[in-house]
Amino acid sequence: MSAEQDFVLTLTCPDRRAIVRDVTGLLAEQQLSIVDSQQFADGTSEQFFMRVQMRGECGVAGVEQLRKEFEPVADRFGMRWELHDLTAPHRAIIMVSRHGHCLNDLLFRVRSGALPIEVPTVVSDHPDLADMARWHGVPFHHIPVTGDTKPSAEAELTELIELYSADTVVLARYTQTLSPQLCARLEGRLINIRHSLSPSFEGADPYQRAHERGVKVIGATAHYVTADLGEGPIIEQDSVRADHRHTPEQLATLHQDLEAGALARAVKWHAERRVILDGIRTVVFS
Repeated sequence: MSAEQDFVLTLTCPDRRAIVRDVTGLLAEQQLSIVDSQQFADGTSEQFFMRVQMRGECGVAGVEQLRKEFEPVADRFGMRWELHDLTAPHRAIIMVSRHGHCLNDLLFRVRSGALPIEVPTVVSDHPDLADMARWHGVPFHHIPVTGDTKPSAEAELTELIELYSADTVVLARYTQTLSPQLCARLEGRLINIRHSLSPSFEGADPYQRAHERGVKVIGATAHYVTADLGEGPIIEQDSVRADHRHTPEQLATLHQDLEAGALARAVKWHAERRVILDGIRTVVFS
């Protein structure tokens, strides 16, 4: 007898009656036990979203058979759907520049078992954080980027993504802009963290300008990166109150904590297949 495995099914389709009945009925026919089921019907777009986590003795061949068995149900409702084996490792390449707080937080969570991903390598345009990556036992690739070398650097990055069979790329304070072509290729698989201060505070020293303007809230946003290089679909956000007593250095420290936490949650939910894209929005199941 093969060991039981956990699987997750995510789907979206036009909202209709009997979707839940037909989905769960098919899973019951396949001798799968439902561990968790969540659904959301959007009254504005009239779209239906569902995530079902199930357990059973499928094995690799059984997963492929389950996909075949589910296709008639998916076709009947016009579904966009994915079925994943949660026991298979989710491989995420982390990219970083010189700020190491998000990288260190992610690697610690992976090391402690709190974040369900594997990190096959860390990629950076600077060598500064090589020791941090290696201390966590993760290979480090330094890919310098200049205006002249940007195409070749991105080609090298693409080779690494293929070499390591990366499911996801995480920009953990990576300051280089990726090309629209690579962003489109990695649509729904490329996660970024940014500070959500006013756009007037973008640049090299946002905390000094935030301090000068007397900001009352600082925050961070984790989102998917899109080909138009705008602010892609949001996965997670966090914020904290600030006041006149906070120095620029204190604002920076507060913000680093926000960034690390928001990015870690976004990566975790993404790896657990809790995030479903809905155009420029996301549905995130808890």
